[in-house]
Amino acid sequence: MTTFRISEAAALLGVSSDTVRRWVDAGRLSAARDEHGHRRIGGADLAAFARAQVGESGDGGRSSARNRFRGIVTEVIRDAVMAQVEIAAGPFRVVSLMSRQAADELGLEAGVVAVAVIKSTNVVVEIPGHERVAGQV
Repeated sequence: MTTFRISEAAALLGVSSDTVRRWVDAGRLSAARDEHGHRRIGGADLAAFARAQVGESGDGGRSSARNRFRGIVTEVIRDAVMAQVEIAAGPFRVVSLMSRQAADELGLEAGVVAVAVIKSTNVVVEIPGHERVAGQV
């Protein structure tokens, strides 16, 4: 069974190690001690906890897109017709190409909070440390 150190779980959840320790101490997330006395979190337990933390959009809207990344706009490059918008969403970089008119109407510029909503029928899944693609949906 896959297990994760506190620091690994924190990185995957996008929070600090102290936050994960508090969750474990409060009983919100289960962990067991390994042979060295370090806390380890089971992969299935971490996945269930992460899934429970994912909330709905909260804006009252409805959408078929399920992949939502809230972040801050870090750069907008405009030309006469198109705009390239870059969003930092936690450790992830999301880049979108849209019409300049859409970017202007949304008021997109560096420092604005935005949500990248992604609906994709082609998702490549990779396993870190392996060079070939593990699966394609």
